[in-house]
Amino acid sequence: MHRLKSKYIRIAGLIVGIILIFVLIGGYIAYSKRQAILENAISKAKAKAKREYNLDVKIGDAHFIGANTVSFSNITVVPEQRDSLLSIEHFEVSVKMLPLLVGHVKLADVKLQNGLLNLTSKNGVRNFDFLFKKKRDSTATKSKKGLNDLADNLINQVLYKIPDNLDMKNFLVSFADDSNQVKLLTRTALIKDGDLTSTIVVNNNEAVWHLSGIMQPSDKHIDVKFYADAGKVEFPLVEKKFHLKLNFDTLTTRLNKVEHGSDETQIYTYCAIRNLLINHPAISPNNIVVPQGAIDANLFVGPKYVSLDSSSVVYLKKIVAHPYIKYTLKPTKIYVVKMHTDWTGAQDMVNSLPQGMFDELEGIRVAGKLRYNMHLFLDSSNPDDVQFESGMAQQGFQVLGYGKTDLSRLNQEFTYTPYEKGKPMPARFIGASNSNYTSLQNISPNLRNAVLTAEDPSFYTNHGFVIESIRRSIAEDVKEHRFKRGGSTISMQLIKNAFLVRQKTLARKIEEILIVWIIENGHIMTKDRMLEVYFNIIEWGRNIYGIGEASRYYFAKAPSQLTIGESIYLASIVPHPKTGLYDFEPDGSLRYRLHGYFRLIGNLMASRGLAQRDSSNYGFYSVRLRESLRPKMAPADTALADSLQKKIDTNEGEDDVMPPAVTEEEKRPGFFQRLFGKRDTTGDHRKEVQADSADAARKREKAQRKEEKRLEKERKKLMRERGLM
Repeated sequence: MHRLKSKYIRIAGLIVGIILIFVLIGGYIAYSKRQAILENAISKAKAKAKREYNLDVKIGDAHFIGANTVSFSNITVVPEQRDSLLSIEHFEVSVKMLPLLVGHVKLADVKLQNGLLNLTSKNGVRNFDFLFKKKRDSTATKSKKGLNDLADNLINQVLYKIPDNLDMKNFLVSFADDSNQVKLLTRTALIKDGDLTSTIVVNNNEAVWHLSGIMQPSDKHIDVKFYADAGKVEFPLVEKKFHLKLNFDTLTTRLNKVEHGSDETQIYTYCAIRNLLINHPAISPNNIVVPQGAIDANLFVGPKYVSLDSSSVVYLKKIVAHPYIKYTLKPTKIYVVKMHTDWTGAQDMVNSLPQGMFDELEGIRVAGKLRYNMHLFLDSSNPDDVQFESGMAQQGFQVLGYGKTDLSRLNQEFTYTPYEKGKPMPARFIGASNSNYTSLQNISPNLRNAVLTAEDPSFYTNHGFVIESIRRSIAEDVKEHRFKRGGSTISMQLIKNAFLVRQKTLARKIEEILIVWIIENGHIMTKDRMLEVYFNIIEWGRNIYGIGEASRYYFAKAPSQLTIGESIYLASIVPHPKTGLYDFEPDGSLRYRLHGYFRLIGNLMASRGLAQRDSSNYGFYSVRLRESLRPKMAPADTALADSLQKKIDTNEGEDDVMPPAVTEEEKRPGFFQRLFGKRDTTGDHRKEVQADSADAARKREKAQRKEEKRLEKERKKLMRERGLM
């Protein structure tokens, strides 16, 4: 090994010395000129704020303290023609020198005293709307950075703005709109040697919040607990604006680590909450309480995707679930959602469900083990090929005892109280002592087959759910960009009507699914009994419940005497029973718009051996409404009836649609007509109507043919949603 010659060592030392001299000279010049540099930077910042955001920024005094600390006083920020936004009496900030050399501004120490951030939104005018102003595109090309780089950069920018040491006193954040106001006064906020303590006073001592824990932004380690001085952390402004009641005892959040690679940024976090309370009309009419909930959320961000990795774990008391969610942006939007739980004792799983969410299951005792699995894959460019699987596996599951609600009560005679928009209607006794009650064997096979074909063809073989029907509903929802009619089976419809108040909430839907699963897998009812109760309690018209009432109301006959045409008609109104009378012409015959539906259901029944092939549309032309109902009917308003039909199909038949008054009475002459003998023009009007009737009839026939084609397409679409085609 050759030793370096002393000549080269002297040259290297000379070069280093020259560089050091230049650094010292540059540092001295920068230090001596630092005030001028600061004033120039402030001037440019003010000009930019004015130019790009219409903000008037004023600083009373700005000067250096030591080598790297800048002190500001009397700072104000006022948007043009808006309320004052920000004012700070005293503000000191120092930055770390080493990160600054590579272009990163990383805060070392911050002191702030007596500040006010004033946010207002009154009469549609906000003093912070500049935040939503789009920046002008100054470059012709867009950044080619992937999401992983953007995520890493965002995390660094946020962490760099958290100082290693903080001393904040009396910083008030105020928000006021036309009807609400909230004030958050940070009385103290300290970060010292990585320890965070903070006290926040809400609305002049209405509540006191605290933040405490570890704050080490340089090491990308944060562990903070959020809680109230006494009682719960509450958000009254959220409740007023969004009707969402939300509070909790403590919220703990941790940032464990961040790893950035060439292909992926991995963010490891943890969040836990105790005694979370949620109340919102769309979720549940009751308070929902989660005593203990936590998640190890490992967020992985790639160049074109964001995912909650499968290593994440959700804890809900004794339920341990493993979620996986991935959203891919390009080249097409792809959604993947997976979830599975560990094998869990059935009673532990029931006890771990949020309190107040499942009223009817409260107090139930069960045995065995349960495990849930779900999988969803959706390519937005091809929604028809959506993949969906969902199921609850069980080992030795059985119901040991019922709690608040006896799920077996439908096996005996019982009193049924229907609900309309949460309000009880007159009760019906479901049993042999009710003259309208009809046993399954006394219901016409035509009706049983028609309703099963239209509503749930696999009723006798499924276990309460038809995954294919749900899958098709998801595809249809994606294509229509809205929630349409779901894949409800007869079992689900029965449970909804028999046990649950008919409120369209998330909690009700989930409870409906759970009760159906328990009844089907616990073998609490036979399929025949379920179908018999279903026919005797569902709605068939305004205040018409049960097939006994419906058969006599529409056709003045017993359910056992229903023809195939009458049966298909009754099946057609199950999703929208309140509009049943709109399907009839004044002479009692069916409107032609149902022609295609009869052919569709009839052919499906025939293909399954449930009816004879019929070229005359399966009794369509022989259906006649009970005669006593006909005089009360006005000529059908086709446009109105179709709009109501479409509306109710869209909303799962739960809209309270009131048919207009249909009685026709001869108008008696008024007082002035009798006094002055005003001529009755009714006869002239009738002549005009008769003269125009031929032309109107031709137009009606043409419109009806066009309407028939459109409705047939819609009904086929509905059948596809239900998995019938």
